[in-house]
Amino acid sequence: MSFKKIETQDLAFFHKILAENRVLVDQENIDRCASDETEDFVFPPEVVLQPETTDEISQVLAYCNTHHIAVTPRGAGTGLSGGALPVFGGVCLDMRRMNHILDIDTDNFQVTTEPGVITEALQNAVIEKGLFYPVDPSSRGSCFIGGNVAENSGGPRAVKYGVVKDSVLNLEVVLPDGSVIWTGANTLKNATGYNLTQLLTGSEGTLAVITRIVLKLVPYPKENLLILVPFYSASDACAAVNRIFLAGFTPSALEFMERDALTCAMNYYQSNTIAIPDDIQAHLLIEVDGNNKEVLFGEIEGISEVLSAFRTGEVLFAESHEQKQELWKLRRIVGEAVKNGSIYKEEDTVVPRSRLPELLQTVKAVGNKYGFKSVCYGHAGDGNLHVNIVKGDLDDKTWEEELPTAIREIFHYVHSVKGTISGEHGIGYVQRPYMDIVFNDIQLGLMREIKKVFDPNGILNPGKVF
Repeated sequence: MSFKKIETQDLAFFHKILAENRVLVDQENIDRCASDETEDFVFPPEVVLQPETTDEISQVLAYCNTHHIAVTPRGAGTGLSGGALPVFGGVCLDMRRMNHILDIDTDNFQVTTEPGVITEALQNAVIEKGLFYPVDPSSRGSCFIGGNVAENSGGPRAVKYGVVKDSVLNLEVVLPDGSVIWTGANTLKNATGYNLTQLLTGSEGTLAVITRIVLKLVPYPKENLLILVPFYSASDACAAVNRIFLAGFTPSALEFMERDALTCAMNYYQSNTIAIPDDIQAHLLIEVDGNNKEVLFGEIEGISEVLSAFRTGEVLFAESHEQKQELWKLRRIVGEAVKNGSIYKEEDTVVPRSRLPELLQTVKAVGNKYGFKSVCYGHAGDGNLHVNIVKGDLDDKTWEEELPTAIREIFHYVHSVKGTISGEHGIGYVQRPYMDIVFNDIQLGLMREIKKVFDPNGILNPGKVF
């Protein structure tokens, strides 16, 4: 695949559309947009454009489509699959200036926002109105809502409230030829034609550029309770997850952390909040939320009764807001902590909940076979296990040549139990070699044809997914 290199006349055109300070070729911005949080990949763009309006994006895409210039949309750069990497250079479309919440509709429980709004800022804005946007990826304090939609992000509270696709009602998008469309309607039900909104949610910036987002909200739950449950066996911790649901409980969050994940986070955060006895191998972080504290205490008691069938240590009940924040901070920084300590690869596996113990055992068995260490944690309530494979003492040859084979073994197991290879991180650049495990030629062919319909010249986020 080849694209036109950007020349003086191209920059002159961009300057006509955007103010001079929004057409960036300085090294600092080129370097900033050359990588995201995916391993150590670096792919510099030739120019960084910072649009402020839908019309500006429309003109940029129409020009680039005509002149066959690659365009890579970029949010906050917090992705873990390389979705924002400009692997063919060209234009990096940096969405940070489209950062306005346009309307909070308290009558209909909806918010309309531009894509460059930080997710946590959006959550806080609607909380002030008594409303709740529950999707909260670990990077919510820095990631953009547009990137969340592009990747169909999840997070801890997806177990009760769903992932991004369950909240998106309507999208304004710019197609690669510059056309501007809305994909759906601002209604809770819509059975009118093909569901373009759901197609574009999770399409990783390969089909269109998202410029406005309409999200469904729910009433803000006024109360929540949080417990941290230690287990003597990591497999038992995984097995307990499904048992909680079979008993009729739906926590607002149910997170798994094996011992190394929590200790790594504590060391990185320099926290001594939790004492972890030597024989504790894993923890479940369990939250329930609602409006009646007595009801929530009843749920926690019921969940504790379920867990009494397993060998657990002393349960930590978070009694204050500060203690809750401390526990959530430790959970949210695990990935960052592991990355800080070593070169690593993060896989985003998902299986039916009842298969979680088997998935963990498979990951460890494959690690023993190929000689790598893994740190596992994730959204256990969804069957979503993040597998951080740490390079440690592995030599470069083993890391580069044998590890992909090991990852394929894990993914083949995942597929064999009707799971999949990405729950919330997307395919992007790094997971492309494994798509054949979960899709056959017919399925991949259909996806490629959809890409051609939207983007016949292949200019938008090239080198991703396929």
